[in-house]
Amino acid sequence: MGCRLSNGVLSVDIADIGEEYKGTRFDWTGFITQVTLEKGKHTFCVPESLKEGEGTGGVGLCNEFGISRAIGYDEAPTGGWFPKPGIGLLQKLDSQSYSFHSKFSLSPFAVDMEVKDDSVTYTVQPMENNGYAMLLTKTISIKDDQLKIAYEMHNKGDKPFQTEEYVHNFIGIDGLNIGADFELRLPSTLKVEEPESQYTNNLLEVSGNTLTWSEEPDKAFYCKLSGLEDLKADFNWELVHKPSGTGVRESGDFPVARMALWGERHVVSPEVFVNISLLPRESKSWSRTYHFFTT
Repeated sequence: MGCRLSNGVLSVDIADIGEEYKGTRFDWTGFITQVTLEKGKHTFCVPESLKEGEGTGGVGLCNEFGISRAIGYDEAPTGGWFPKPGIGLLQKLDSQSYSFHSKFSLSPFAVDMEVKDDSVTYTVQPMENNGYAMLLTKTISIKDDQLKIAYEMHNKGDKPFQTEEYVHNFIGIDGLNIGADFELRLPSTLKVEEPESQYTNNLLEVSGNTLTWSEEPDKAFYCKLSGLEDLKADFNWELVHKPSGTGVRESGDFPVARMALWGERHVVSPEVFVNISLLPRESKSWSRTYHFFTT
C-alpha cells in the first residue's frame, strides 16, 4: 500500500518497508517509487530494469550505504554478520570481497515510522553486532515543488566506522528514453573518468558543464564524473528534457565525495556520494533536496 505525500504541486509515492523491495542492497526506508509534478502530470521515477528478474530491484529514488565500504564486513568471519544501514544484519557468505550483487541472509532492523501530511520519518533502531551499532533517522518531506531527504546517523557501538551513502536516482522523465533530447548539467566543468567501456566513452559527449548522449543507448553505460569534489555550489546536477523543459535538480548540504553516472535506454542515474566517518557516540547529519520543474 505504501504512503503518498502530496501538496497539490508535488506528489511522492513511498513503498511500505519490505514490500516493494526486499533485497539486501538498498535502504528499505523511504523507498520512493514515483514523483509526480502535478503541473502537466510529469513523472520522474522508473525501475532499474524493465525485464523481470534482472537488476538488483531498484526503483526511483532509493539509497544505499556502503557500496564500497561495507561496515564490519572485512573482519566478520564466514557465516558471521555485519550491518547494512537501513536494512539489517547480513550474513557473510565467504571470504570474497563484499559485492552488492550477492544475496545475503538477512535479519532486518526494527523501524519506527511517523507519517504527517507533508512528511514521513523513519527511525531505524540499532542492533549491536561485533561492536557495531547505529541509529539512523531519515525524514522525507515536501514543500512546493521540492522534495527533501534528511538523514541523521548516530554511532551507538563501541567501534568507529567509515562508509558512504548515495541515492541511485533511477530517473526516467515521463517514461522517455534517454538520448539526444536530454542534457545533464553540473555547476562546473565536468569530465568523464574511468568509463567502463569504449561504448560509454563514445556515447557520452561533454561540452563545458554539460553532458549529452549521442544516441539512444542500446546497452548499459557507466562512468565517474569529476568536477564536483569539494565544490560549493547551489546544486550538484540537473537533468533536463530539452523539448519540454521538464527536469529535476539535486542539491545537498555536504561536501561531495565523488559522483558517478549509470544508465540504460530507459533510465539515467546521476549518483552523488557523501562520506561518513563516525567515532563511538558521534553523529552526522546531511540532506539532499530535489527540485522538480517544467516550463
